[in-house]
Amino acid sequence: MLNYLWAGMILIGIVYASFAGRIPDITNAAIDSSKEAVSLCITMMGVLSMWMGLMKIAEKGGIIAQASLKLKPLIRFLFPNLPSGHSSEEYIVTNFIANFLGLGWAATPAGLKAMEELGKLEDDRRKARLPGPVRSLGIASNEMCTFLIINISSLQLIPVNVIAYRSQYGSVNPAAIVGAGILATTVSTGAAVLFCKIMDRKQR
Repeated sequence: MLNYLWAGMILIGIVYASFAGRIPDITNAAIDSSKEAVSLCITMMGVLSMWMGLMKIAEKGGIIAQASLKLKPLIRFLFPNLPSGHSSEEYIVTNFIANFLGLGWAATPAGLKAMEELGKLEDDRRKARLPGPVRSLGIASNEMCTFLIINISSLQLIPVNVIAYRSQYGSVNPAAIVGAGILATTVSTGAAVLFCKIMDRKQR
C-alpha cells in the first residue's frame, strides 16, 4: 500500500512540475536529496555502530544478563503469564534497553527474536490445550500484543537517531530534544501499558 502512495505522490509531483514548468527544479532537488541521503547514511552508520558496539560489549560483559535480573519485576508485571526464565526474556530486555537508548535499529533484531520465541510459546500452549496435531494459526498471544504495543510506544532516555538527524541538518543544539523526547515517550509508554492492562482484564 505504501508503495502505491509513494508512487502516486511522485507521479503527481512530476505531472504538476511539467505543467508549471519546474522540471529543472525537480531534477536539482533529486540530485541534492541523493547527496544528502548518502551523507545522512554515513552519519547514522557511525552513530549506530558506536552504540551497537557498546550494546555488544554490555552483552559480553554480562551487563545485559544483570539487567535482565533487575528488570525481572517489570517483565513479570508486563507479562504475568510468561513462564519464568523463558527464552524470550533476554530478547525482550535487550529490546527494551536498546529502545530506551533510542537505538530503534539495534532494537529490531532482538524484537524479532522475542516475537519468534513468544510465537513458539503460544504454539506450545495450543498444543497442550488441544488433542492431536495442531497447526500454527499465526494468532498473536497477549504477550505478543503487549510487547508490540510497548515496543512501538518506546520509552526513550536518549533519542540517538533524532539527535543524529538534527546534527546532520545543522541544529545549533541537537540534544535539546532530549527533555521533550523523555516526556513524550513517557506519556506514550504509560498509555500503552494502561491500554494493555485494560484489554487483558477485559479478555479475562
